[in-house]
Amino acid sequence: MGIIAVLLSETIEFFRTVSIREFFGSATWAPMFEPRQFGIWPLVGGTFLITAGAGLIGIPGGLGVGLFLNEFAAPGVRAFIKPLLEILAGIPTVVYGYFALTVVTPTLQRVLPDTEVFNAASAAIVVGIMVLPMVASLCDDALRAVPRSVKEAGYALGATKCEVSLQVTVPAALSGIIASFILAISRAFGETMAVTLAAGSTPRLTLNPLQSIQTLTSYIVQVSTGDTPQGSIEYKSIFAVGMLLLVVTLLFNMLAYSLVKRFRSVYE
Repeated sequence: MGIIAVLLSETIEFFRTVSIREFFGSATWAPMFEPRQFGIWPLVGGTFLITAGAGLIGIPGGLGVGLFLNEFAAPGVRAFIKPLLEILAGIPTVVYGYFALTVVTPTLQRVLPDTEVFNAASAAIVVGIMVLPMVASLCDDALRAVPRSVKEAGYALGATKCEVSLQVTVPAALSGIIASFILAISRAFGETMAVTLAAGSTPRLTLNPLQSIQTLTSYIVQVSTGDTPQGSIEYKSIFAVGMLLLVVTLLFNMLAYSLVKRFRSVYE
């Protein structure tokens, strides 16, 4: 309640100076330069660009690892991979950011020479690697919760192991799988340090992942750690951005809840 109260009060103060029409109706974000412009869409576009790229890596990869661990992996292999996933999930995000700068970006530049030093692609890759262990672990738990009798019914009908996994086990565990997907997207949407280090701080509305962009969270970091005077319009803008981030994350969680409830009622 305290966090929401502070965000709301500072956001109201911000919109007393900047109109909501300018905030959502402009495509230029330049709060530090004259004339100041507060069009939020470059930050929103950069955030969704990295979230989509991370989802393309983390969601299929996590589901595949979860299926492998639950259905195909030998006990020794599972005992090795499961702790490894926990280690990956525990690595600080700033390490992922430096990994993107020193390994991922140079690799991309060798393959695609147009890649900028700071770019959305490398940020999306490392964020996808970050969310993959969470998706894999949650999917594995959801798949293991499917009753054995449900799988045996599939085998009794002559289905192969792969068919039982994809056509019986996955649909039966779909509520937990969907929840893991939405949680991964929420995590990617709110990621800060890895994105700040890898993607840069250029508020640009683009679909080109090889260019430098700026996200909602990285803008908050840029202003919070700089010399912006407290009470200025630039300072108040981080609360408006934070409120937007809070609202979108809340919508993601509400969507996850509704999808879980829907699929659980269907398959039960």
